[in-house]
Amino acid sequence: MTTTATDHFASKLAFETDPSDVHSHQTTSVRFVLIDSRGAVAWAQGRIVGAIHMPTAEISQRAAAEIPLDMPVVTYCWGPGCNGSTRAALEFAKLGYGVKEMIGGFEYWAREGYPVEDVNGRVMRTKDPLTAPLNSVTCDC
Repeated sequence: MTTTATDHFASKLAFETDPSDVHSHQTTSVRFVLIDSRGAVAWAQGRIVGAIHMPTAEISQRAAAEIPLDMPVVTYCWGPGCNGSTRAALEFAKLGYGVKEMIGGFEYWAREGYPVEDVNGRVMRTKDPLTAPLNSVTCDC
């Protein structure tokens, strides 16, 4: 039983990341491309600063021309109630990319107070105390 649980959780960590880790990687020298897989209306409404807009339906046509195959990819969609980032990650995996899905999506990124922008520029949001510690950079988990 322990091996099954160990394999399961190790596999999750191999293919999932979270807003805190993505933000940390953005501020260090970790190389990766962040993909917003939502549609145009969602992109215009708000997105993660530094993300590339590539709706899932466009990945198979655009990815090879825009992202080197050896570049790690992180996908996100709206939030935990949406599996769009899973579908996007699957499309990148089919093409041979190393890919992770950002759990929590745009919702938890924004709720944790990380940089967001919309069609008018940067949007400043405060941290939601239900999702992130107010006076700390990390939750230390």
